[in-house]
This record gives sequence, C-alpha cells and structure tokens, in this order.
Amino acid sequence: MKAFQTSGSETTAVSRRTMLWVAAATALALPRGARAAPTQLPLVEVWKSPTCGCCGDWMKHLEANGFTTKVHLINDTAIIRRGLHLNDKYGSCHTALVGGYAVEGHVPAREIKRLLKEKPQAVVGIAVPGMPIGAPGMDTPQYNGRKVPYDVVLVRRDGTSSVYQSYR
Repeated sequence: MKAFQTSGSETTAVSRRTMLWVAAATALALPRGARAAPTQLPLVEVWKSPTCGCCGDWMKHLEANGFTTKVHLINDTAIIRRGLHLNDKYGSCHTALVGGYAVEGHVPAREIKRLLKEKPQAVVGIAVPGMPIGAPGMDTPQYNGRKVPYDVVLVRRDGTSSVYQSYR
C-alpha cells in the first residue's frame, strides 16, 4: 500500500516501509531524554528470613514480570509486618513494600500491578496469608503441579479486609 504526500502541485508515492524507516531513524536521532521512556515499575523491598527459599522464588516471579527487588534478611518478619500496620493474621514467610503499600506473602505480580494502577485509598496493602501451594514462589517442581485455592486479600487501614482476587 502506498501513502501520498503532496508538495505544492506534485504528488509523490511513498511506501509504508519507507515511512516507518524514517520514523524509526528520526526517533533514534532524538536526544535520549526526548524519547518516551518505558514505564518503570517501582522497587519492591522484601524482608525475609535468611533460610527461606520460596521467598527467593517469589522474587524471581516478580523480576520475570518487570519488577526490581531488593532483599533485606531478617530473622523475624513479624516486626516489619507490624511496623507496616499489617495484622499477623495476614502473615506469611516474607513481607514487602512497594509504592507505599505492604505486600504480604506469595502475591502474584499481576495483583501488585493492579494495586499500583488502582491506588486505593485507606489501604495498608494486599496479602496472601500462609503459604498456599501453587501461588508464585510456591509453585516449584517439588509440588508436582499441585495447586490449592487461595485469595489475595485487600487490607484496609481500619483493620478490615476483603477478597481482592481469588485463585481457584
């Protein structure tokens, strides 16, 4: 297919491939700051026990989904959880902080991205209490593909919670 450019009384046929090449060359010629930067996901800071392996698998899941993680080794993650005003009943083996929200346990990257996009008010964060088999980081070969149903819970500042997303 051809596109036509008009210059005065002349009409010149230009191929779509040529137009794309010119657009790409123009974009590359722009100063680095003038180009649109890809959307950067915020850093996920993770507090975990030095002996927990599934936490590392969860962080690999996040990294595979575009997040950058930073780990802090700590013997008692409950200290961090309580500092973030997240009740122990939502506890798991690791606690994270991303974009000002607490993320407790094996929360899928998809739900973290959703939380960051929606930016709900009066919310502490989201949690997957316990360590459900099949959740990210708990989906390793040792479980032979087994999965158990679990919920991602939205935890509000007033202490109430609701199901944010169910995985069945």
